[in-house]
Amino acid sequence: MKTASVLGRALVYGAILTVAIALLGSFVGYLVAGTPGLVSALIGAGLTALFMGFTALSIVLASRVTNNEPSSTLFFGIVLGMWLLKFIVFIAILLLLRNQPFVQPVVMFFAILAAVIGSLAVDVVAFLRSRVPYVGDIPLPGDVERSTP
Repeated sequence: MKTASVLGRALVYGAILTVAIALLGSFVGYLVAGTPGLVSALIGAGLTALFMGFTALSIVLASRVTNNEPSSTLFFGIVLGMWLLKFIVFIAILLLLRNQPFVQPVVMFFAILAAVIGSLAVDVVAFLRSRVPYVGDIPLPGDVERSTP
């Protein structure tokens, strides 16, 4: 399976999502809560970029380790392990930021909520718009004979 096209689209759409959250969130956050609202929205946008990067890294790493065999148990183990790492990092960041004077919790909550829903939508749109062949490694006439296990 070619994950590069899906991953490339997801990264481009993710970058657009991050910029949109940064711009719109900063504007609304500043109107609602002043500078802490602006900073909180930018933190939410930064988390969007960070965690979408983690997702891309996990797919690339898993593909390389398993020689592009996405049905491998190791592939799913690497992706799940990165998901658990993302969860731990997310909780750690929230614990570090919870009592900071430059954070407005409600604005940050909505920025993170927009990031989560947006990143799910980005992944779905990137997958649906990609052209990934659903036929595996089938030898065609004229191909050098492939050895399959």
